[in-house]
Amino acid sequence: MDGRIIQVIYGEGSGKTSAAVGRCIQALSRGKRIIFISFLKGRSLGEYDCLKRLEPEMKFFCFEKEEEYYASLPPERQEDEKQNILNTFHFANKVAETGECDLLVLDEVLGLLDLGMITIQDLYKLIEHSGNYDTSLIMTGKYIPKELLQHVDIVSEIRLVKDDTAGK
Repeated sequence: MDGRIIQVIYGEGSGKTSAAVGRCIQALSRGKRIIFISFLKGRSLGEYDCLKRLEPEMKFFCFEKEEEYYASLPPERQEDEKQNILNTFHFANKVAETGECDLLVLDEVLGLLDLGMITIQDLYKLIEHSGNYDTSLIMTGKYIPKELLQHVDIVSEIRLVKDDTAGK
């Protein structure tokens, strides 16, 4: 991953985070500085424990206080967690503005758009800021707004084709 690339990995299927981590491994093998920031998944996701093992070469951040996914929380706990999530987005903006890394991964950031926590303009600003230092971006989420397509270089869709695990 040489030169600035803006990538979106989206879809209803599982594997978006894993695909983003794969890109991180590629970047690590090239000596790139990576910051991985998680949104909406809570603190208890096991795959994040694995990511923390890649520190200090790859830095991982999750500012959420709750263990569960945001969508699983009752409304009063969602309201409390919302500020932590917005603080995380502001932190991501600062990282993009200051060029602290070569690759910035924003896992499930597109979900913030779906929930109305940020606007598409907020995301455009972050993309613009990342250009100041040629920071590549990877953003994941279930859906990609059509208006975002013109601002990205690579779009990958992850979709479920078959799932025979029901009841197992």
